[in-house]
Amino acid sequence: MSTTKAAGDRGEAETARYLRARGYTLLASQWRCRFGELDLVARSRRGTICFVEVKLRSAGTIALPREFVDARKQSRLRSAASAYLAAHELDAPARFDVAEVYEEKDGSLRVNYLENAFE
Repeated sequence: MSTTKAAGDRGEAETARYLRARGYTLLASQWRCRFGELDLVARSRRGTICFVEVKLRSAGTIALPREFVDARKQSRLRSAASAYLAAHELDAPARFDVAEVYEEKDGSLRVNYLENAFE
């Protein structure tokens, strides 16, 4: 497994823990379709389906992780989310969130969670 893949998996696992601790139910991780991959899919306590894009950055990175979820990426995520909802026959409110995961100098991870990061 590549170092980048391992780091990404670690960021997704930390985000999944973060969500569970706040009462979310994890529905899927690394869900793939012809449009791409959804990092995490979760249901909030209120029943909203949350499509979570996880972006991990190490200490000292200049750009904010959310800046890497550009218009092209958002379009692919919208298409993948539609495919997920159709495949699972879900009819529920949905939103797109971004989890910015920062690797601290001591190796620990910190999650900054952005609800409704884009439409």
